[in-house]
Amino acid sequence: MDIQGITDNRVTVNVHGGIADVRLNRADKRNALDDALFTSLAAAGEALKTLPGLRAVVLSGAGESFCAGLDFGSFKGMSQRDGKTSTIGTMVGDDAITHLAQQVCWVWQEIPVPVIAALQGHALGGGMQIALCADIRIAHPDTQLSVREVFWGLIPDMTGTLMLSHLVRPDVARKLVYTAKILKADEGHALGLVTQLSEDPLVAAQTLATEIASRSPDAVRAAKRLLTRKLRAEAAEQFAAEREEIHQLIGSANQNEAVMAYFEKRSPEFRDD
Repeated sequence: MDIQGITDNRVTVNVHGGIADVRLNRADKRNALDDALFTSLAAAGEALKTLPGLRAVVLSGAGESFCAGLDFGSFKGMSQRDGKTSTIGTMVGDDAITHLAQQVCWVWQEIPVPVIAALQGHALGGGMQIALCADIRIAHPDTQLSVREVFWGLIPDMTGTLMLSHLVRPDVARKLVYTAKILKADEGHALGLVTQLSEDPLVAAQTLATEIASRSPDAVRAAKRLLTRKLRAEAAEQFAAEREEIHQLIGSANQNEAVMAYFEKRSPEFRDD
């Protein structure tokens, strides 16, 4: 069934048997993140946090990709922003520890039941950070993964620095961030970014969600509370540091150069201050 008030043209949510199927629904753009998708995805997650009878969530992307990261229009718009935040940089509440761009990731940790991400095609930049905040990631072996932000003169500011530090060795996390390397999911699996490989990740995720939904919901929810306890203790301070760093980078000379060089198909010429 559709949940009234959640499903829209950017995100669809259907619940059956206690399992919520949440799908990014911008297939023609590889589910790239624009302001509308940010808003809809955060709203969907928020609604699921208090949905009665919820046992598990499957998070996926319509079409050929999970999420290719920020919409290219957002990168072009940064050069005119001069460090100012857009709608996606707005705090989601007076007592919140995240702004909107972080909340589309962190909300999957706040949901009290397990969240399984099904990845195919691309999970790049913001899309990768959303996937990192799921409890479990199942990916097609050919899925392209990347913590891509440094390529654009940015940093992984959507909770990525926290989540990476809990999933892979520190040196691996640093290499992934510093190089912005694109790797296939089979390599990501070896590094610890991907939980399981599957030729049909959505079916595999739905099967696992059904198995989890058959367990005691009280025990599963208690387990998630305990398993996310250390993350929550570190989150507020780390997310604030991400926001401070990204504020200094957006619209800076070198960040503009990274973007313009890409669109002008040339090598960037960065300067040292």
